[in-house]
Amino acid sequence: MKKYLISILLLLFLSTGKTVAQKPKEYVSIAFYNLENLFDTLDTPDKRDEEYTAEGRKKWDTKKYQRKLQNMAAVIAQLGTENTPNGPAVLGVCEVENKEVLTDLVQQSAIVQENYRPILIEGPDARGIDVGLLFQPTAFEVQNTTSYRLTLPFDSTFRTRDQLVVSGKLHGELFHFVVNHWPSRYGGEEKSRPARVAAAQLTHSIVDSLMTLKDKGRIVVMGDFNDDPDDISIETILNAQPIPKRPKRKALYNTTRQLFEQGKGTLAYRGEWNLFDQLIVSGNLLTRRPKGYKVEEVIILDEPFLRQQEGDYKGYPNRTHAGSLYLGGYSDHFPVFMILKR
Repeated sequence: MKKYLISILLLLFLSTGKTVAQKPKEYVSIAFYNLENLFDTLDTPDKRDEEYTAEGRKKWDTKKYQRKLQNMAAVIAQLGTENTPNGPAVLGVCEVENKEVLTDLVQQSAIVQENYRPILIEGPDARGIDVGLLFQPTAFEVQNTTSYRLTLPFDSTFRTRDQLVVSGKLHGELFHFVVNHWPSRYGGEEKSRPARVAAAQLTHSIVDSLMTLKDKGRIVVMGDFNDDPDDISIETILNAQPIPKRPKRKALYNTTRQLFEQGKGTLAYRGEWNLFDQLIVSGNLLTRRPKGYKVEEVIILDEPFLRQQEGDYKGYPNRTHAGSLYLGGYSDHFPVFMILKR
């Protein structure tokens, strides 16, 4: 089993020299997964989703759709450890067409027992893909849901995914989840960079607003950022830094940065690995105070069945399509998740 871990507790819980009784350990899994074009089979007139119909170039029919749902659910069920056998309490997703496909997803046999509830607010993306959130109501009590529109002053025709913010109590502790799918690198990384810089500015303003709230809570910024942890959008504009020895409560830290520096990735392109799928947290999820949940480890789920086993792209993520060729796999991204402990 290939799971890449970051042990953070060694930095966070140093010996005080005092003997105290151990409290029962409580663990929870938080995850993000790019579901790679989870479309239904219907043509939505105002969206460019024609290829995901039976008549489209991908010949997308009910049988393929059902297999896609089953595959996604099978992966979601594994986004945890032995301490979190019921899977993620909260799961951010992207590349989903609408709330209805998420409703179909949570009813799959691999995860139906967890009673996931879906959240999705449709945005203006031309293809009709959005970000969403799945949560277990026994673990997370939703208090507020908001979406934020990204616009570009230099391009009035620009359309992309909204940024979703869901706030609530995770086993009694206030959390804010910010789910992202930043603009792609279509046309080249440099040419497309200004759009991701603008997305980072929007995310930064959202985080700043959350940090000014009287009851600050903990912040988790998750998503497919279409940039790596050391790119300007993440490291400079969003100011998500590597985890230091002494994290500051009101700063943002990239829990996936160390995995990236180890050469790990969540997707591959032209022989190179990128780590676009990231989990970024506020420092109060890393410091000794306040009491409550802290990040224990961060994991890229990289099981053999999620990789292509032969051919020119052996070792790459085992995706659903390669162009119009149906492969019947999972996603072109690996999912990431982190374990919190209190």
